[in-house]
Amino acid sequence: MAQLFSPASNTVAPAALAAFALMLVLLGAVVWGIFFSPYATAVGIPIEQPVPFSHEHHVSGLGIDCRYCHTSVEVAPFAGMPPTQTCMTCHSQIWTEAPVLAPVRESFVRNEPLRWNRVHSLPDYVYFDHSIHVAKGVGCVSCHGRVDEMALVAKANTLYMRWCLDCHTHPAGVLRDRAEVFNMASKDPPPRLGEERLEAYRVRTRHLFDCSACHR
Repeated sequence: MAQLFSPASNTVAPAALAAFALMLVLLGAVVWGIFFSPYATAVGIPIEQPVPFSHEHHVSGLGIDCRYCHTSVEVAPFAGMPPTQTCMTCHSQIWTEAPVLAPVRESFVRNEPLRWNRVHSLPDYVYFDHSIHVAKGVGCVSCHGRVDEMALVAKANTLYMRWCLDCHTHPAGVLRDRAEVFNMASKDPPPRLGEERLEAYRVRTRHLFDCSACHR
């Protein structure tokens, strides 16, 4: 009976299998890279807004507290967006003719809210409550990054489930003194102090892994 495969097949077949396996690894690496790239996560990419509001100017420059604009952050799931009246508290007296603020003045005159574009948008099946995180000592900077240094706001973190679980796994690492929650320059606490705050703030870590904590 004639030989079906040539002696070279002993070399070609393993090489082909190795090349196929390498191709799968490279493909997986490419997909993984795209999944965590700014293209997919939008991390670091400023979102276009109707008015180019600078947190760097208002927070770092003028010293305005987060809660002045985001009034419900301590008491509600949603941090809240400032009504145009809040903007006009200052801008009815300063920069009153600035072209860049024309949309703000029109919004005020027409009594129609500005349509801001969301920077952080979670899926409908994800529940996030700002107030409970603030109450437990999680600082704004832990999720939003150094917003006080952003001329135009962009996401600082992916907000992927894995990223959230990293924090839920080691919550002591981010629990600040409650007086420092809104201090954008506040640093993560040392391990011993963080562990003490777990007890002081009554953080029950076993509940942080319940599906219902984030999916309701």
